[in-house]
Amino acid sequence: MSSKIHLVCDAVGRALASVLTSGNTNACTKFTAVMEAIRVPRIGPGRRRVRPDHVLGDKGYSSKAIRAWLRRRGITHTIPERADQIRNRVRRGSLGGRPRQSPFWSLT
Repeated sequence: MSSKIHLVCDAVGRALASVLTSGNTNACTKFTAVMEAIRVPRIGPGRRRVRPDHVLGDKGYSSKAIRAWLRRRGITHTIPERADQIRNRVRRGSLGGRPRQSPFWSLT
């Protein structure tokens, strides 16, 4: 019997949100739940902040789904890739590389 605390902290180390799960739950499956639990009150009037400017994570959070979720919300991130992801991308060559940059002629 064990449990995990999935925690989001600010740059100073203050807890912003947490989710408690059973010990055998993978960390990346609860990423969106803990990120959506963030509510930071503003100084003065206004709605609470729910979206961070930047996310730091370890290799456990290196998945396409998490990167896509952050990209859709315009959140920059620093999450190192796992060695197997790098090997698979290199093995696939031009089919598995980073997303292509659109050339200017396709912008019209």
